[in-house]
Amino acid sequence: MPTIIVCLKQAVDVTELKVDSATQRLMTADAPRKISDFDKNALEEAVKLKDKLGGEVIIVTVGPEDAKMVLREALAIGADKAYLLSDPSFERSDTLAISYILAEGIKKLGNFDLIFCGEASIDSYSGQVGPRLAERLGLPQITYVRALSLDEDTIVAERSLEDCHETVKAKTPVLLTVTKEINEPRIPSLMAIMKASKKEITIWSAEDLTVVKARVGEAGSAIQILEVLAPKMERKKIVVKAETVGGVAEKLAKALVKDGVVGR
Repeated sequence: MPTIIVCLKQAVDVTELKVDSATQRLMTADAPRKISDFDKNALEEAVKLKDKLGGEVIIVTVGPEDAKMVLREALAIGADKAYLLSDPSFERSDTLAISYILAEGIKKLGNFDLIFCGEASIDSYSGQVGPRLAERLGLPQITYVRALSLDEDTIVAERSLEDCHETVKAKTPVLLTVTKEINEPRIPSLMAIMKASKKEITIWSAEDLTVVKARVGEAGSAIQILEVLAPKMERKKIVVKAETVGGVAEKLAKALVKDGVVGR
């Protein structure tokens, strides 16, 4: 029976973001949070495997205390245990530092068969945490998984590439990042939500994980985000008219070339 770890992110709900009209800055401080969409697919696939084969699903996330909210939802969906890696020193960590924190947390958890991550997070969409985590743990990795099967200690996964699909086989333990095509996440029942509200969430600090503080937060990050802006977009409101469709196309092409949108 497999032990499956799922790495979740409490992400900003990008559909609810607002923009300061004066500065064009995104107003993220009060934006609602949720489980990143791809991570929810990863969780669903882990729970499906548990339903079929037995075992347990363990959730791990890095975040502030209020990240307990997404962990409660994950427990309601079907996870068995939840761990929150939280410390003031973890704030402003980029994917390099986050993968380090996750790796130390997973090492502390001990043996496992599979690690699931989403292909990317819906807010930053870097797609770096999964591959970096696999490298830190010395694991084989299969990315962009759209379908999979597990037979004892062998995983067979179908990957989505730009213009084709690829089938890959690997021995466990292995890390996989999944796409939205892999499944349709379930909606937890009211009873499951009530049960999840009573389950324990374990919180590990920097001291619990014995992480080196110089390797987390802003000090341990390779990238620093100075500001996030929403570009101002305005239409030119130009109407192209001609006697024929060909005439319209010709005028439109000349206008696009003049503005530098397309080359000659």
